[in-house]
Amino acid sequence: MKTLVLTAHPNLEKSRINRAWFDALAEADSVTTRDLTAVGGAGMAFDLETEQALLLAHDRIVFQFPFYWYSAPPVMKAWMDQVLSYGFAYGPGGDKLKGREFLVLVSTGGPADSYHAGGYNNFSMDELLKPFQQTALLTGMTYLRPFVAHGMAVATVEQIDASVPEMLAHLTDPELDPKVKQARLLKALAEDPTKAAAVS
Repeated sequence: MKTLVLTAHPNLEKSRINRAWFDALAEADSVTTRDLTAVGGAGMAFDLETEQALLLAHDRIVFQFPFYWYSAPPVMKAWMDQVLSYGFAYGPGGDKLKGREFLVLVSTGGPADSYHAGGYNNFSMDELLKPFQQTALLTGMTYLRPFVAHGMAVATVEQIDASVPEMLAHLTDPELDPKVKQARLLKALAEDPTKAAAVS
């Protein structure tokens, strides 16, 4: 499985958590990293053919960003507006991303307990990330469970370091799609029915 990580951060060099993630992903097997701020420049302009070719060359697409006002930094929106074009990602003939996997890798400044009904931010991360889920669905991609690191505004170096292997394990898990995991379990049960008792 080949994974493309599209990182949207206004100043990746000064980031603690997103820089640590980006560097670790850059060293991972079968992972391509792309700093959208560096690629798009001040004008946030992207070469359509290059970006779309990268999407087509990968099986799993990852959006990495810090959570800014309940969304991604502007460079991510600019990339989406330009690259996920009519006839490519949606509309007549726009089925080029169909069958790929998509997930969000996001950091928040606030703690986890603030992202719940009744919490400071009122809504869960699953609810707040719905626009990205709908983007995946519209383009025919399979939306996978996001990886969220909360409380990064006050995170210690140790906490940031600990998040790296957790993030890598999540992003490279070939069974993040529950249908894939279920298919493997069903196959195993079919081959050895005695395992059904242990599963049930």
